[in-house]
Amino acid sequence: MNISAQHSFGATRPSLRDAMRLVAGGVSIVTAGIGDERTGLTATSALSLSIDPPTMLVCVSRAASAGPIIRNRGHFCVNVLAAHHRALADRFAGVGGVKGPERYVGGDWITLATGALALSDALAAIDCEVDEYIERHSHAIVIGAVRALYVGGGEPLVYKSGQYGTFAPV
Repeated sequence: MNISAQHSFGATRPSLRDAMRLVAGGVSIVTAGIGDERTGLTATSALSLSIDPPTMLVCVSRAASAGPIIRNRGHFCVNVLAAHHRALADRFAGVGGVKGPERYVGGDWITLATGALALSDALAAIDCEVDEYIERHSHAIVIGAVRALYVGGGEPLVYKSGQYGTFAPV
């Protein structure tokens, strides 16, 4: 498709970012590292790649501090957030300039199989060993083999158009 041939209803051309902001997605915190090297990020781009074998896919900005830690440590944990985790989502998104281990303040964390930290009251925590780390354009595509997981309950935190919300069935 020729992007320049697409129709724009406004004064400015829409971007891929504009289009993707309209997709509501679940919010996860991806954790990595041990001790003082702990870091992580808030993501809406964490999804299951395969059920058999259990495999996850996470997209990480190449500018994110978590990328090298995930690559070097060879692990990450996808923590699916509940509606009451907005403050943690902001911390891991870097709001207020919070970095590294400071991002973990305000959460109750446990260690699963790989050493990556899991949020004890997450809707789900999926602990992964890195299977493949593929750098493409502005991001790395990280494929992880699931080594441990738990599933809790509650209402999910969702993100759309730059705002958090909750799921409402129709």
